[in-house]
Amino acid sequence: MDLPLPISPVPVFPLRGVFLFPHQALPLHIFEPRYRQMVGDLLDGPGRLVLASPIADPGDGTDLPEVAGMGEILRHEKLPDGRYMVWVHGLSRVRIQEVPSDRLYRRVQVTAFEEQDVSDDEAAELVPELRAAASARLQQPLPLPDDAPTSLLTDLLLQAIGTPLRLLEHAYAEPSVAARARFALRQSKRSGRKRPPKPSPDENSDPGTGEG
Repeated sequence: MDLPLPISPVPVFPLRGVFLFPHQALPLHIFEPRYRQMVGDLLDGPGRLVLASPIADPGDGTDLPEVAGMGEILRHEKLPDGRYMVWVHGLSRVRIQEVPSDRLYRRVQVTAFEEQDVSDDEAAELVPELRAAASARLQQPLPLPDDAPTSLLTDLLLQAIGTPLRLLEHAYAEPSVAARARFALRQSKRSGRKRPPKPSPDENSDPGTGEG
């Protein structure tokens, strides 16, 4: 996807363990004052932001990863108490670098994430496996056209499987679509062999949403 990138720094919303994939629609509950300010600023501008999963134990002094997801606000709802419900549409992976901010929230400069696409032979091998694995997870035929790109099928499968956070961080930032696809297929097979946990008495309770 050839997407023009913002020249100016954009707001970053750090949310541990959450990854914004291209084409994904992600609902967010915004209640902290700094992020209320962020949404207000975004609604007055282009509406683009970066969602990044902070690194738990950074070795270089920053908690932001090198690769994150850029998206834009599709729609929003401002609640009477000032909180927001927003729906963010994932546009692309980007490389990020934090820059000084004069607002309550943090900002990053974004540069292109150079993705290595699959060859025709690799696509012929991987696409049927990705479709089968994703369909099994969704328990229904995959609602995507036959020419859906391998990267989209891979990201869909990554979202559907339970992957340890450290591994998912690595897979999300992997520039090779083929390597990312093979990782997703391996994880899908491994998680498929695990027995599902026994439900707890309050399993069906609503855990709610929040910010990181």
